[in-house]
Amino acid sequence: MPRQYPLQLIRNIGIIAHIDAGKTTTTERILYYTGRIHRMGTVDDGTTVTDWMEQERERGVTITAAAISCQWGDYQINIIDTPGHVDFTAEVERSLRVLDGGVVIFDARSGVEPQSETVWRQADRYGVPRICFINKMDRIGADFGYALETIRERLQARPLAVQIPIGVEDSFQGVIDLIEGEALFYTDELGANPERRSIPAGLASDFVSRREELVERIAETDDDLTLKYLEGAEIRPDELRAALRRATIEGHLVPVFCGAALRNKGVPPLLQAIVDYLPSPLDVPPVVGTDPRNGEAIARPAEDNAPFAALVFKIVTDPYAGRLAYFRVYSGHLRVGERVLNATRDRKERVGRLLRMQANRREEMQEVFAGDIAAMIGPKFSFTGDTLCHPNFPVVLEAMRFPEPVISVAVEAKTSTDQERLMDVLRALSEEDPTFQVRTDEETGQVLISGMGEFHLEILVERMLREFKVAANVGRPQVAYRESISKAVEIQGVFSRHTAGKILFGQVRVRLEPLSRGQGFAFENRAPDLEVPREYVPAVRMGIREAMDTGVLAGYPVVDLRAVLLGGSFREDESSELTFKLAASQALREGVRQARPILLEPVMRIEVVLPEEYLGDVLNDLNARRAEIQGFEGREGTQIVQAQAPLEKMFGYATDLRSLTQGRASHSMEFSHYRELPDQVAQEVIARVRGYVL
Repeated sequence: MPRQYPLQLIRNIGIIAHIDAGKTTTTERILYYTGRIHRMGTVDDGTTVTDWMEQERERGVTITAAAISCQWGDYQINIIDTPGHVDFTAEVERSLRVLDGGVVIFDARSGVEPQSETVWRQADRYGVPRICFINKMDRIGADFGYALETIRERLQARPLAVQIPIGVEDSFQGVIDLIEGEALFYTDELGANPERRSIPAGLASDFVSRREELVERIAETDDDLTLKYLEGAEIRPDELRAALRRATIEGHLVPVFCGAALRNKGVPPLLQAIVDYLPSPLDVPPVVGTDPRNGEAIARPAEDNAPFAALVFKIVTDPYAGRLAYFRVYSGHLRVGERVLNATRDRKERVGRLLRMQANRREEMQEVFAGDIAAMIGPKFSFTGDTLCHPNFPVVLEAMRFPEPVISVAVEAKTSTDQERLMDVLRALSEEDPTFQVRTDEETGQVLISGMGEFHLEILVERMLREFKVAANVGRPQVAYRESISKAVEIQGVFSRHTAGKILFGQVRVRLEPLSRGQGFAFENRAPDLEVPREYVPAVRMGIREAMDTGVLAGYPVVDLRAVLLGGSFREDESSELTFKLAASQALREGVRQARPILLEPVMRIEVVLPEEYLGDVLNDLNARRAEIQGFEGREGTQIVQAQAPLEKMFGYATDLRSLTQGRASHSMEFSHYRELPDQVAQEVIARVRGYVL
């Protein structure tokens, strides 16, 4: 089966933004204008293609990233519509890891919002070229210049307006194309064929100054155009587009467009911008991985005849079809019936069926090629972040990094029948979502599920009930505290036991050192081989790592710690991997006790948008929640307050804020960092967890 679209005509893009900026609405218009759908749905009516889950349609919010393909002219555009809510940031993270370009959408009234910053940083981390779409130009308070300035200031980016609006708010009629020098008026209801006219007289001076800026800034990125610009020669539109494409792919400039997706204004030019300025798989550097046999770096070019290499970026558990693994093909091709190597786990998978996903619908495929995004049914050993490759050419690609969960609740099946299925369902959901974790409390026997926020866990519990038909009682939300150490110690761990007439023995000497916040765990081996044989060192590391799952203060996981194996003692007939692992676990627990353990709490970054008259009441309330005010920004009778506050004090904040402001304020909240708890508060938390009264 031959390739349908040449690589240079493929665009793999993500639609990313803060919640309610209009991602799903814009995606719906893209699907309509490309002919993928013949009737446009709306978020409010719950009729959009990419928001297909029941919870998404009921709540009007994207929860899971949806993949869908469409055609614009000669081009194939593979789109992933991502969630904007901060609780589902993992969906954005893994989508950006496998995409070549991104469309970042901003609300024309608000410009850059907190989650806009988060997704922008994620795109920066993976080097994803972007274009911007300033949406909702027809809404009251829309301000193109303000939104553009927030991109420049808050994101430290280099935005470049390629269009400017004609009118604003209810008088928004169209846009001026600064490259072609013409006005596009949206006169028909569907907005598919805007009228092309000359520049309106009232906007002529603004057009001249904006176009001069555009030509100058594009010319700066290209030596040939710089020379033409300095000589005063005319630079043709096709030359400007070609140079802007190179500058966008290299990250020097970010083209900015505008419109009102809900009113069908501005989306066709955005589609053209996707193919004009965002990269094909050939325009990005070859993916680089490591050879699992020797650790050497290997590049995999985007070529169909190169060895097959793909990255699994999402697992979905379908109650009917079973497990689906979404993957991005970076090189080579794969046919149904072939075997691939999961190089991450050193296991082989047979490819039974290949699918092209169209949101919740599927199209059967017989073969996939470099640059494709597809799914396979029923992988047994593959998980998010795993690499699939040709068995004879193993390579391990860089996996994604996900934030740690910050909130937990206890769950308990309502019936004995549900109890049997509860753990299976929770395990399946945790395979889908790397930020959702399940563990059993050793002391209480409770099953605890952890996630990124109250909304995150609420959705997962709903899915248990609706999709998997498991009924459960859910406890009150609990903060996912962490424990750490505040000084370095050297400690010895000894395991010695007589069992079945045999002595089991292992001894280690370990130095524990505190790391900076967010560093996690590091391990270093300095032990002589005669004291701790090299083959037992992984067991020592595993023993320490597993013991860190339960701290000494209140049973929370231990983080931000370096363990250095200094030495130990080995007996030929009495030592084994198990004895060294148990000795290491003992050393970790005793060492943490001696290293002045501390309790850490998750701190949230908060932004509150409110009418000016309620500022005093809102600030007083935030101060009562142990918040630290980071800054203010005033705009036309509205105040924007930035603050940081401990998660424990922010439960139920949305309800309290509505009461304080008569429902006129809004807020967003996302995880920022962990910090040490004040002693008195830490003692209260420990007492509460351990069940005694101070």
